[in-house]
Amino acid sequence: MLPDLPPLPALTRAEGELIDRYLEAADLLGRVNPAHGEDTYRALRAAQALVRKAAELRDALASMHRRGESELHGDTLARALRVLDGERRTARVALPPDGVR
Repeated sequence: MLPDLPPLPALTRAEGELIDRYLEAADLLGRVNPAHGEDTYRALRAAQALVRKAAELRDALASMHRRGESELHGDTLARALRVLDGERRTARVALPPDGVR
C-alpha cells in the first residue's frame, strides 16, 4: 500500500500546467547534466526533447500572464513541487558532491 501523500495545494489550471511543465523540463535537464551523464546519445535525445518542453513551459507562463495571474505564489508552488516529488526530480540538475557520481 502506498503511503498517504499530503494533499496537493489548490492551484489554478495555469499554475498546475506550470508545475507539470517545470518538472518535465527539470527531468530532461537532469538527463543532460554532464556530471550525471551516461552516454552522449541519451543526453542528445534529452536535449532535443528539452527544447519542446521549454517552449511548453514558456507557454504555461504566457497563459498565466494573459489571464492576469501576475504573481507566482512561491510557498504554494513549492508545496505542490514537494508533493509531486520535485526535490528528487530536480536533484539531478545540481552537481553531485565531490567524488560522488
